Amino acid sequence: MAHGISSKKRIRQNLTRSTRNHARKQRLKTEVRKFNTAIHDRKVDDATAALVSVTKLLDQTAAKGTIHRNVASRRKSRLAKRLNKLGAAES
Repeated sequence: MAHGISSKKRIRQNLTRSTRNHARKQRLKTEVRKFNTAIHDRKVDDATAALVSVTKLLDQTAAKGTIHRNVASRRKSRLAKRLNKLGAAES
């Protein structure tokens, strides 16, 4: 257990930040799940709307430092690729 004042404060800060980061990641997972459901059900309009919200959320999460910006970029790219593949199969 920490004894110093600064180390106790560091523990409190880490707990707050990890809780906040966990909530952000869970929200992100939920939005991605909605996108995946729309893709699975072959609903292009719903998937497009979900991709917009996921993209925004990925950018926000990366801006806060919860995930790296390159991770956000890679995930956006992969999700867009899946949507484009679905759109090409529909037409």
